[in-house]
Amino acid sequence: MTDPYRPNTGGPPTGDPYGFGTDAPPQNYPYDYGYVGPHPYPAHPGHPPQQPTDGLAIASLVVSCVSVLGLCASGIGGLLGLVGAIMGHVSRRRIRNTGAGGSGLALAGVIVGWSMVAITVLLAAAVITLIVVSENNNNT
Repeated sequence: MTDPYRPNTGGPPTGDPYGFGTDAPPQNYPYDYGYVGPHPYPAHPGHPPQQPTDGLAIASLVVSCVSVLGLCASGIGGLLGLVGAIMGHVSRRRIRNTGAGGSGLALAGVIVGWSMVAITVLLAAAVITLIVVSENNNNT
């Protein structure tokens, strides 16, 4: 089988699928791929360089996610959520000023952090209400 893009030298078959002898130099392709003239299309500019992710944004999300686990440990989740939310706010301001990446991570840290603070406050209010109600029932 011969390649339609390579010219056949017309020699006897020597086992070379392209019809070249073992000592024959390869012929040029029908199209010259080494053309160096002006190109009809401009070069693709590629992707813009990616901005580095702000470390404080990552830390904000990590601390806020750990606060979910700390919710079971008597209010530590609320404290960690508050720390994560504040770190997220600081990180978002820093990202706005420097143009670094990680704005979504910081926003997620803020949302999860404030959510954990709210859940902790609601749980504390529920526990206090249950204590007050049970004390009133015991006194009557």
